[in-house]
Amino acid sequence: MGKRGNKNHRGRGGRGGGGGGGGRGPTTSYPEIPKENEAFEGYYNKLGIIREDERDQFWTTMKKELPNSFRFTGSKGHALAVQQRLKDLYIPEITGVKFNGQLVDPPTQLPWYPEQLAWSMTVPKQVIRKFAPFASFQKFLVSETQVGNISRQEVVSMIPPLLMDIKPGMTVLDLCAAPGSKSAQLAEMVHGGEEARVRKVLHKLAQEQGREMSPDGRKIEADMSQAENEDDYQDDGRSTGLLIANDVDNRRAHMLVHQVKRLNSPNLIVTNHDATMFPSIEIESEPGKPKRYLKFDRILADVPCSGDGTARKNPGIWKDWTAGNGLGLHALQGRILVRALQMLKKGGRVVYSTCSLNPMENEAVVASAIERCGGAANVRIVDCTKELPGLIRREGLTDWKVMDKTGRFWNEWSDVEKQKEEFGEDGLSRLAESMFPPSAASPEERIQLERCMRVYPHLQDTGGFFICVLEKLSEIRAKPEAEPKNPPAPAVKQNGSAAPAASSPAKRSLEEDDDDQASTKRVKVGQSEDLEPPVEELEPATPTTNVPSTDLVPDVTMTDAPPETSAAPTVAKEETKSPRIKTENAFKKRSNQPQEEPFKYLDPEHEELSKIYDFYSISPRFPRDRWMVRNATGQPVKAIYYTSALAREILVRMEGKGMKFVHCGVKMFMKQDAQGQDTCRWRIQSDGLLIIEPWVGEERIVRLYKKETLRKLLIEMFPQVAKEGWKELGEIGERVRDIAMGCCVLRVETSDDDDGFKERMVLPLWRSVASLNLMLPKEERKALLLRLFNDDTPLIDHSKNRFNKPKTEDTPTPATNPAEAAEPEDLKAEPGAAEELEPVATNGDAATIDEDLDDGVDGGVALP
Repeated sequence: MGKRGNKNHRGRGGRGGGGGGGGRGPTTSYPEIPKENEAFEGYYNKLGIIREDERDQFWTTMKKELPNSFRFTGSKGHALAVQQRLKDLYIPEITGVKFNGQLVDPPTQLPWYPEQLAWSMTVPKQVIRKFAPFASFQKFLVSETQVGNISRQEVVSMIPPLLMDIKPGMTVLDLCAAPGSKSAQLAEMVHGGEEARVRKVLHKLAQEQGREMSPDGRKIEADMSQAENEDDYQDDGRSTGLLIANDVDNRRAHMLVHQVKRLNSPNLIVTNHDATMFPSIEIESEPGKPKRYLKFDRILADVPCSGDGTARKNPGIWKDWTAGNGLGLHALQGRILVRALQMLKKGGRVVYSTCSLNPMENEAVVASAIERCGGAANVRIVDCTKELPGLIRREGLTDWKVMDKTGRFWNEWSDVEKQKEEFGEDGLSRLAESMFPPSAASPEERIQLERCMRVYPHLQDTGGFFICVLEKLSEIRAKPEAEPKNPPAPAVKQNGSAAPAASSPAKRSLEEDDDDQASTKRVKVGQSEDLEPPVEELEPATPTTNVPSTDLVPDVTMTDAPPETSAAPTVAKEETKSPRIKTENAFKKRSNQPQEEPFKYLDPEHEELSKIYDFYSISPRFPRDRWMVRNATGQPVKAIYYTSALAREILVRMEGKGMKFVHCGVKMFMKQDAQGQDTCRWRIQSDGLLIIEPWVGEERIVRLYKKETLRKLLIEMFPQVAKEGWKELGEIGERVRDIAMGCCVLRVETSDDDDGFKERMVLPLWRSVASLNLMLPKEERKALLLRLFNDDTPLIDHSKNRFNKPKTEDTPTPATNPAEAAEPEDLKAEPGAAEELEPVATNGDAATIDEDLDDGVDGGVALP
């Protein structure tokens, strides 16, 4: 990856300052890597994965720079509203623009992406950054990305989540989740239609109580039709599904948190475990009955791979590629896929994907995993030819050759065994029977590998990618992984006498590591007191109230830390060893990384919760048993988080059992310094506002209808309410003058007036003694100003009046300004909170966490 500037983020951690060099010093120019590799090209030409008439086009495209790509995120209605701004304002501005005498192509929608919410553009980054006609478009991209409405993601990376067919209420696992772009997609799907369902429940409740509801606006109406056909209403429309996003590397798991926490999902848990040994999660069971373990409806196994399909954005592939990379990862990938199938419900789906073109990492892994799980009678490959119409793909390979380290190709495993018997293992030690095409005794037993999907760069100007959707037909007991057969080396005649064959001096360290890795990945039975019985001995689980149905999962036991794994070749998504935890507090700070704090749930009748419910007149139908804090005392000191019911059950039941949780919960309330004894010091955090807002009573609601009023609140921080100041606040003036001090909810209602809004919004508002303030970070204020008004006016902070005249955001202010105590605490780090971290380097590159958030290992080329 090339070097890129820092991104401005909410939260502290050493980041900020926008794009460009971001304080890293002058940009370093690196010599361009020649996009030539005879071995790379020769290998795939010999395999014949590309039709001969397309081969030149394939390699020509592979050597071109990858287009930029992005997608609009969030609920369907919200994403469509933000996208419409792009269509109505920015696309017309840059259509027909010429650069160096040539027309510049505007961004285009991907025809196969649902609602066409994903876009690709071939405009060079330097044109967008420096060419004046693109200035406003560039600001739009940056501001919407900063607040999470746009995700920069490579096109092919968007495909696997779309094939998982996630329905409301499902439990989903992303086994190798970092950097998190796919996890973000999955989280959006878990919450699909939720806002509309909740609004529908509230409409019905309002009718029963004889009161009127706020208008919904186009944003929610877009989801209403979808909500009619969904049945996830058991928790008043709130999503009962769950997403667990896991990564083996602790630092990458924290990077994952940065990517997904902007979605503000209470149904998300981030964990830090070896995917080949992901622990079984115990859930509630009846006394005297066998233990019950969570099984998943959908699992994504986007496994570590050699990444040679990413050569368009990772030029280092051309320099470093060897066929051995795929051979070295084959076993690891197979273990991950088998573990995924073990944890899957009967009838569930696993989506297996890589950004590699090598059949050793793709079809060979799929075939060997299916065979280990009992064959095609237990696991089938789903035919997805009719899914994602418009996506051009090729069938999976059903036959291929295997190349050894010396460059020889082998058609069958029997030929390899014969060679070993006669001439020894020279060059053959890394080959395994599972790498060869499977053979079936009957048509019914044949594994339909042609149903796998291969996406090639020349088909639609993308990267290379492999996807396979598997369905579990019956419960399985996976066969043990085949041990490599190492027959005695044959005698080699030297001067007429027999002598033992010498081992190859060219054997790489990875070959030696493979055996170690195989042994350390296996479970040691004596390491856990609560061994899980095989699935045949267990009874089906009965779901608890308001929790989606779960099932039983066998085979892997819990340990405090997984065994260390051996090194792997350079991969696109690195599967590295996890740090051992020797004692409860042994996780020391490294590179400013904080120690993990526990997850402690509050008593539903806790005094602070009662104060909050009373002050905000929160409906008794909003649950009181899902409030959590992140400290060892279990008392609400600074922040209160909210989680879903199933997330709560997992966190409580697995506490102290070796499960390594990194993140869970949405920050709902923050303690605020405030004057007045009757003022509730717990303000609603913007992160959780959309969750709690529908259930807040009218006593703390302020309604806004006119654009100019909102524009004033966005530009002006701390406008005066005291004396005659309220008269300058338009239609909300009298209401904010009379409302009691503290936090309230600003509802931006829809209206057909010229100065009205077509999109309903809710924002947190703080009423202090003499002023008013939207509790939003500056980045969100700027993004809203740009999106709603195409306005980049500098912000004005009226709190500086007590020192000097009002100052814009760019004017230095005294550090001792007491008014800053009333600022939102979104930008202040919370000690012990997993989500407040410094940038980290990943994959052994110089890339920082900010770079991986821009495009990550599976993300697109960074936008300007």
